[in-house]
Amino acid sequence: MTEKAATPLLLLHPSRGLIDEKFSLMVQNLSQIQEITLHALIHSDDGDYWEAFGHYVSDATGLVNVANDSSLGGTYDGVKPMGLLWSMRPVPGSRIGLRLRKKEVHTPMLVHISVYRGHMSQGFKEQVALASVVTERWYMSPGVRRVDITEGGITGTLFLPPGPGPFPALLDLWGGGGGLVEYRSALLSSHGFVSLALEYMTPRTSGGSTSHVGNEYFEAAFTVLKQHPQVCGDRIAILGLSFGTSVALGMAVYSTVIQPRCLVCVSGSHVQPVKGSLSDVFSEINKYVYYHVFKDVGQLKCPVLMIVGEDDQNWPATESAEDMKQMMEKAGNSHLLTTLSYPGAGHLIEPPYSPHIRASNFMVAGTRQKFVVLWGGETAPHGYAQEDSWKKTLSFLEEHLYRSTEVTSPSNL
Repeated sequence: MTEKAATPLLLLHPSRGLIDEKFSLMVQNLSQIQEITLHALIHSDDGDYWEAFGHYVSDATGLVNVANDSSLGGTYDGVKPMGLLWSMRPVPGSRIGLRLRKKEVHTPMLVHISVYRGHMSQGFKEQVALASVVTERWYMSPGVRRVDITEGGITGTLFLPPGPGPFPALLDLWGGGGGLVEYRSALLSSHGFVSLALEYMTPRTSGGSTSHVGNEYFEAAFTVLKQHPQVCGDRIAILGLSFGTSVALGMAVYSTVIQPRCLVCVSGSHVQPVKGSLSDVFSEINKYVYYHVFKDVGQLKCPVLMIVGEDDQNWPATESAEDMKQMMEKAGNSHLLTTLSYPGAGHLIEPPYSPHIRASNFMVAGTRQKFVVLWGGETAPHGYAQEDSWKKTLSFLEEHLYRSTEVTSPSNL
């Protein structure tokens, strides 16, 4: 009697982890030198489906180990252990201009991973998988608390790490798209930092208007953090993406209230069209394509980490970083500047393993004007930039916010 072949087995570890945590993935019990396709599928909070896939060939023992084996094709190639995540794209027939963003951070992102016979590039829904697993990817680790903030005239969400603290903190500023974006703050809190995700383009407390959002608004947010009983008031950083970088630099240079311990500036610039409220700023942006007010970064007194994608098609991030370097050298404070520059990376440098978004829909804050914006970047180098810059961002924050022995050390999550 012929011995029945063993059923293919898909092994993934850990089955539950933080979004920036690597997993191991193997397929066992295959035939020798068998062609297979590994396929990952996500159903987003917006109701859209995203997928990625890689083509593999088993070894003489019937094993595929994604950590060591090369993908021969698909949405990524080569030895890319996390390629099934960062190379994701909307499934064929999806709406145009999509962007994968987690809206409900108290729930996991569920990734369905399946193995199929042969090398496939389409029609996965019509085929029967040899084996499947589901992994939970979280932005919030167990014990992290989420608190809505409306005090002091500001709108935001505060994330607190487990334990009594006090903890170092961050003011988290996203870019010009508006809305309240929480997932980065949730992840930062999972690494031991209090983080306030601030809504400032369309704050709900003002009916969506930005006419009152000026220096005082950001100073109020900084003060809320500083006075929180679980925050080390003299250990607060600001993290800005895109337009959030201009805000962060402006506050650090000109405000007498905001005195950050350090800054992290992602894909941004040290220029701003006009002084005044955000409605004044965006009124000018909609009229002109040039920027003419430079932040006097020579006055910076805190360490700055600049993260730049060299294929940024949205902001002059590379040119701004070089100009900042020259201005700070002239002022004698260039020792405070660290620049990470990534060839082939675009504008939207997000936490690790987020899909590369080369272009997506964008709505100008305070208007109903909607269009597709080119962010730039190539998928593989952009994915590398996200992974590398995030590790170095956490190290930078730990160095400048957790150096003192008086501060509670971050827990191992």
